[in-house]
Amino acid sequence: MRKKAVDVSGQEDKRILLDRQAALRRKRLHTVRIALATLVAAAFAILFLMPIVLTITNSFMAASEISSNYGKIFATDANGGKVYIAERVNLKFIPDMVSFSQYNTVLFKSPEYLLKFWNSVILVGPIVVFQLIVASLASYGFTRYRGRIREMIFFMYIILMLMPYQVTLVPNYLVSDWLNLLDTNWAIWLPGIVSPFAVFLLTKFMRRIPESVMEAAQIDGAGEWQIYRRICMPLCKGAICSAAILVFIDYWNMVEQPLILLTDAESHPLSVFLSKINAGEIGLAFAVATIYMVPSLLIFLYGEEYLVDGITYQGGIKG
Repeated sequence: MRKKAVDVSGQEDKRILLDRQAALRRKRLHTVRIALATLVAAAFAILFLMPIVLTITNSFMAASEISSNYGKIFATDANGGKVYIAERVNLKFIPDMVSFSQYNTVLFKSPEYLLKFWNSVILVGPIVVFQLIVASLASYGFTRYRGRIREMIFFMYIILMLMPYQVTLVPNYLVSDWLNLLDTNWAIWLPGIVSPFAVFLLTKFMRRIPESVMEAAQIDGAGEWQIYRRICMPLCKGAICSAAILVFIDYWNMVEQPLILLTDAESHPLSVFLSKINAGEIGLAFAVATIYMVPSLLIFLYGEEYLVDGITYQGGIKG
């Protein structure tokens, strides 16, 4: 009996040892996978950040240094055509000598760049604000009152959202011409304010809010406006911030709309003007591009937490 008990105890110890070894192997494999995934993610992050870092650092280079490093890319022949690049271009991330001459020209000596920057702000700001107001009200209606007609209207919103802007550009131009809005900011504002993207995003988010929360508010005597303002809006704060960030970035980079709907070049935003900087202003192009990136980067960094919350939050009341 004693020998049999010893054998059973030995087998149990051996099984425990094998389980520990298997767990250790799984842990090591998991660690290796995390390390490889981290390395791959870091490589892609560096790859995607390189153009941004290159633009920012090169904006502090002198014009002569930029021409010596990248002049062949922007070189033209006597007829204005592009010259074939026969030599290797020198991608330089650290300037030999830091120079603020490009920013001095952009910010003080040439007001044209700042004018285009404020054109972008004037065009994009009202679109973001009023699109969110219209979208929140429409989304509340689609959430609270459902029916076949409303579902058909919401389905049409989805179809419009799936269409690229180039498809609806001609109808927008014809309607703007009919309303005598061409060459005015309203030709950009109105289509942007009623854009379906924010309506779709906020409607899907509001429909995750439990109906019992709204029914409890109704029992307590709250009206539709109070439910919208005191329940839906606070719970949808993350989704609203997410929509604001995405809408801002989308319209901050718009090019087709101003080119087609605004014939006056003085009204064009900086996104259009960036492509028109000539070969003699390569350094200014880096400085203007850096200034142009600042609002998008600041808004994204400030609203990153809300952006993630708006995407991952499933609705309801947080504890």
